[in-house]
Amino acid sequence: MQLRSDHFEHGKPIPPQFAFARLAKPIELSDNNNPHLAWKGAPASTRSFVLTCIDTDVPSKADDVNKEGREIPADLPRVEFVHWLMANIPVECGELADGSCSDEITPHGKHEPFGPPGSVQGVNSYTDWFAGDINMEGTYLGYDGPCPPWNDTIVHHYHFSIYALDTETLPVKPGFTLAELREAMEGHVLAHATLTGTYSLNPRVPA
Repeated sequence: MQLRSDHFEHGKPIPPQFAFARLAKPIELSDNNNPHLAWKGAPASTRSFVLTCIDTDVPSKADDVNKEGREIPADLPRVEFVHWLMANIPVECGELADGSCSDEITPHGKHEPFGPPGSVQGVNSYTDWFAGDINMEGTYLGYDGPCPPWNDTIVHHYHFSIYALDTETLPVKPGFTLAELREAMEGHVLAHATLTGTYSLNPRVPA
């Protein structure tokens, strides 16, 4: 399988319009559009697709995150941060236009994000990140873009992955988690492809 975007190449920076925040002084919110994605080469027996976007470079401890006068060390263990989960994408679908599933930041989260007919979208990690923030807390479904700590010493990598499945639907409901998705997908993946983009909000660590 192959996965591509009109807006960035594998291993190259993601343009800021597809991020949650953009580099500025101070850091400012961005357009939060989902990027264009297109895929091909799925096995003939494919019945549906799953799409995920995961940042694998998130600090495992938040002690130094976005703190003046401090930096997040490069050797700090890193964990996953979910930016997008979509299941039950119909087999006829092979492309998503930019801004078609997310075209702005929605305080408290998108509850019914747009997607291809029949698809269902899961919860992303901004749900946990904004917990306790009266202006932003809520349940975040669908796509919300990159917003790495502005004092991180490493570039973050965002892995957009498309999976071809041998089943038309997975038994997941809106707001499903990454763990629930992985469990439901087990034994059904025929092929997959990944497109990785980079992003940084630290002017000393260009993406």
